[in-house]
Amino acid sequence: MDMKNLTQTQKITISGAAMALYIVVMYFTQSFAFGQYQVRIATAIYGTAYLFPFLVVPLGLSNLIANMVMGGLGVFDIVGGGLVGLLTAGCCALLGRKRATVWSVVAPIALIPALGVSLWLSRLIGVPYWALAGSLLVGQAISGVVGAILVKALKNAWRL
Repeated sequence: MDMKNLTQTQKITISGAAMALYIVVMYFTQSFAFGQYQVRIATAIYGTAYLFPFLVVPLGLSNLIANMVMGGLGVFDIVGGGLVGLLTAGCCALLGRKRATVWSVVAPIALIPALGVSLWLSRLIGVPYWALAGSLLVGQAISGVVGAILVKALKNAWRL
């Protein structure tokens, strides 16, 4: 399959598969995705927007849906998670467009969720912003590295 000239149907199919994958990974990793050190390994999938920019909106929606189904912190976490997902995947897409190194996706995957989610989560659970952001950054750094490895593997597999 030529990954550079996808039809609209192929893009919709890949988007649906990416959303399903994100939600399934979140489901099976939720035991450590919502703790003090949130290792949300599903956020590594944001890196795929580096190769496939059309995944920005589906990946943002995936986070929104996952927070709605598995989270328990209400509308701020649901909507905020969706916005953080859009911003993170969007930054990964921009890095791909600028032909930055694959390893550059580590930064948005680690920083945007850690610093963004801490904005409302610190208020909701009563933990100081920087303490929470630091703890989330530990888990997100792991996800960022996994995201870069995923993008590198996909890029090599499809010779993009």
